[in-house]
Parts: sequence; C-alpha cells; structure tokens
Amino acid sequence: MDSIETGKKVLRTEADALINAIDKIDTRFAAAVNLLFQSPGQIIVTGMGKSGLIGRKIAATLTSTGTPSVFLHPAEAIHGDIGIIHPQDTVIAISTSGETEEVIRLLSLIKRLGSRLISLVGNPRSNLAKRSDVYIDCSVISEACPIGLVPSASSTLTLAVGDALAIALMVKKGFSEDDFRCFHPGGSIGKRLLKVKHLMHTGAELPVVHTETFMKEVIGTINEKKFGVAVVLDGSDQVAGVITDGDLRRLFLKGIDFTTTSAHECMSKTPLSIDENSLAVEALKILETHSITSLIVKNAEDCLLGLIHLHDLWRTEMI
Repeated sequence: MDSIETGKKVLRTEADALINAIDKIDTRFAAAVNLLFQSPGQIIVTGMGKSGLIGRKIAATLTSTGTPSVFLHPAEAIHGDIGIIHPQDTVIAISTSGETEEVIRLLSLIKRLGSRLISLVGNPRSNLAKRSDVYIDCSVISEACPIGLVPSASSTLTLAVGDALAIALMVKKGFSEDDFRCFHPGGSIGKRLLKVKHLMHTGAELPVVHTETFMKEVIGTINEKKFGVAVVLDGSDQVAGVITDGDLRRLFLKGIDFTTTSAHECMSKTPLSIDENSLAVEALKILETHSITSLIVKNAEDCLLGLIHLHDLWRTEMI
C-alpha cells in the first residue's frame, strides 16, 4: 500500500470512528454537561501519554469558552500536585483502556476529596468507567495504524468528544460572541471580533458643530479635534451632514467667506455612516472603498454615537 492510500485509509478509519460515536451522545453526555454546568469550582482534566495531550487541548477549549479549566498530570498529582483539586471541582479523566495505572491511583484521592468525576473512556467496563459519576463511551472498532496499537482513531474521537462537551456547555451557559472576544483579545480571532463600538471615539472627543455654526468656527473645531472632519448636527441633535478637510480646500478655492457662511450651506448632506455593532473590519472596508479617513457612527434615529478613524483600525494591526 503506497503512502497516498495509507493516508486515505487513516482518514477513513478516523472519520468512521467519529460517525459511529454520534449515537453514543446520549443521556450520559447530557449528564456530563450538567455536571460541568453545575460545578461551583474549576474543571480539572487529567490523562497520561496521548490522552494527556488530548486533555490539555480539552482544558484549553473549556477555558477559552468560559469554563476555567486546568490540566493535571496524573503522575505529578500523586507526588503533591493533587492539592490543586478541591471538593467543589469536577475532574475529567481520560483513558482509552480505562485502566491506566496513574489515573486509577488518583480515583481514591478524588473520591476522598468529594470531587465529581467524569471519564472519557474507551472501555465502558473498566475500573475508571465504573468508578466515575458519569462516563462517556469513546471506544473505537480499531485504531488507524496497521498494528492496531498507535492511538489515532481513539485520540481523534476523544478530542472530538471533548469539543462536543465544551461547545454544549458553551451553549448552555449562553456564552456570547462578546464573551468570546473578551477571552481572545489578541491574534486574528480578536481582531475579527472587534466591533465599531470597541474602537470609536465618543463624548468630548467628537468634532461636533451645528447647522448654524459659522464656517470659521467649524475650521477651529476641525483643527482642535484633529480628525480632519466635523460632524454637523441639526436642531434635534441628529446628524445632518459632514464637513471635511477636503471640503474646506474646495470652498476656499471658490472664495467662500468663512466668517458669514454657515455649516448648513457647506456640508455634505449624505455622509457615510455605520452602526456601532458592526464589525470593525466592515468600517475598514467602507473607509478604504471611499478613500476617507473618518466614519460617523450613528443609530437608527440618526443620533451621533461616535466617530471611528482609520488610525484606530491601524492600531489593531488589522491592516
């Protein structure tokens, strides 16, 4: 069998393991989610070898979706690190055989502390499964390797079940996009989830004038606020228009008297705008498409909420 066929066989075997496990997502799975949801403490994930590596990823996924979790190496646990577990915590133990010596040695300690135990186990008749408050069957028909010993289909399935637990718990908790953004302030995920309201300028920072404001004062506002733009409000404090640096240059060339001409006579009456809950990348697209540097943020009633500048987006390294 050549490498291509071997690769395809591995993927088929692992895919079959995932498909066959779907029917195993039953009341035990729901009970495990409820235990995690009701746990007043943190979640401790433990496992040896490849199971331990899978456990680290499960703990990281739980933590990033609003459920504080840590990984505990079972061998280190029985040499002092068991102190990290408290009675209010819930432990997730991972073992394909369900008989991993280091994990089994932890069971009496976990029970003595009074912590709850969930196991992801490949053998439902094992000691680990029997001594758990809830176990989830992660057994597979065969591993993907020719000798049937290398953790492959079993580790893939366990990882997927861990994801299923984390996401089901995330849904049960009502974990939102805003929550996720707060847990991922850096990297490409954080940038993609930034909204206009997180970056816009508000209040006294805004370069606001009114329709009857004379252009001389408008120029002073643009110069003071340093956005290169003034937002013009009408008598009801709704956005009526905008005046930019570029407008000022064109007006100057026309010979407009800035001391006697009002903002209403000079403003652009249909300024581009965006909603505060729009993604920041949407604001960036508008700015780039129209070759402008500032964008008005307003609500459905045309009330001014803020202003977002191209420099605010640059600082996020979104560009």
